[in-house]
Amino acid sequence: MPLRYKTRKRLALLLLVVWLPLYIAAAVSLVNALDRPPIWAELLVYVVLGFVWVLPFKFIFRGVGREDPDAPDSDAP
Repeated sequence: MPLRYKTRKRLALLLLVVWLPLYIAAAVSLVNALDRPPIWAELLVYVVLGFVWVLPFKFIFRGVGREDPDAPDSDAP
């Protein structure tokens, strides 16, 4: 069953406000646990982790910035 637009929008907001800061803290802790690798390796880890976090949630973010397709048509008389 596909998620409604409002549900996806709320989940996207929750992910950005709660999950993303927790993920960033975990990523920084991971890099610190590696005993400060060379700058190029550290940059590579951050870039990879920056893309990986959104992959499981891609379906939630798809189409959230568009107009609500479930909303009643306001142009009708």
